[in-house]
Amino acid sequence: MSTVYETIYILRPDLGDEQVEQAIAKYQNLLQEQGAENIEIQNRGKRRLAYEIKKHRDGIYIQMNYTGPGSAIAPMERAMRLSEEVIRYLTIKQDLPEEKADTADTADTTETVAVTA
Repeated sequence: MSTVYETIYILRPDLGDEQVEQAIAKYQNLLQEQGAENIEIQNRGKRRLAYEIKKHRDGIYIQMNYTGPGSAIAPMERAMRLSEEVIRYLTIKQDLPEEKADTADTADTTETVAVTA
């Protein structure tokens, strides 16, 4: 069974649009090669960082949601760690709420019983 993951990474603010697209495609391809599916990518744009990271005050935020095996994460994070364009990254496992059983069948069913003495 595949697990749902979310990876957010921050790119250097001085990258051009083409370089940002190349970085996104690079990490998307790494995930696909490792068996990840349903990859959704959102470019959150350039934002101010809460504190300086590697001498940068701004960063370009990219969010990826995907399903896949846990083994797909390590190669992608290794590539991010070695890349000079990524200044920070974080991957989390998402806990999806389990579907509850249909409560309409079990909700407040009362039975009237006549008692004769």
